[in-house]
Amino acid sequence: MNWRPRLVALDIDGTLTPVGSNDISPAVKAAITRVTEHGTMVVLCTGRSLIGTTPIAAQLPAALALCSNGAVWWDPAKDEITKRTTFDPGPTIKTLQALLPGAVFAVEQTGVGNLSLGHFLPGDLWGVTTDATFDEIADIPTPRLVMRWLDRTPAELSFAVKDLELPGIEWSVDHTEPWLTAVPPNVTKGTALDELSKELGISAEDALAIGDGSNDVEMLKWAGLGVAMGQAPAHVHAVADVVGPTVVEDGAAQVLSRFFPA
Repeated sequence: MNWRPRLVALDIDGTLTPVGSNDISPAVKAAITRVTEHGTMVVLCTGRSLIGTTPIAAQLPAALALCSNGAVWWDPAKDEITKRTTFDPGPTIKTLQALLPGAVFAVEQTGVGNLSLGHFLPGDLWGVTTDATFDEIADIPTPRLVMRWLDRTPAELSFAVKDLELPGIEWSVDHTEPWLTAVPPNVTKGTALDELSKELGISAEDALAIGDGSNDVEMLKWAGLGVAMGQAPAHVHAVADVVGPTVVEDGAAQVLSRFFPA
């Protein structure tokens, strides 16, 4: 294949690392290094908050990180937030509380951690977690609201929200945990990449994206070549141009090596 992307967009959890881990394999690190050595821009595109993205960026030569599903743009080289889009989480929390009894919520405090309404499981949240009341977090503009439905399965959550309407935000559910992420309206990994690529003068046709989750769907549809990881659910496979190997097989490294061989 003669085509070589000018921009490579990479999800983190389930793509570069096992979900929730900061461990990137040597093969994946080497492949991403080769991408940058060829002059192609690497962009981390993740549902993680900025503080959760920091330990990943520290291991990679990424040019930019689109965190919180595109709501927070961060330049790792300058350690500078270049864009931050927020929304008021109160109405969304109220709707979800009524539908999902027992759910717990956290709003992102960018670069610090989270304000939490209820107690999450150990390891769920990055950074410092501070307990708060509904009134304390409802009107705080945030780029990212997360919810875990305690003692439920991902399938139960997906079924419970199948007809849910949440106006004024973009939201997605996780396929590995009973977890929902909400960000401001019209913000997705795909819209963020579209805006960024236009600023850089790079067309979507010249972009490669790799991901595995529901929050990667718009990114995979946007890119000239969208690659779903092997373990991704069927609806993610369905929108991808190609289905690659799994994360445990260093699938991202295998895909990148097709265009940036050792």
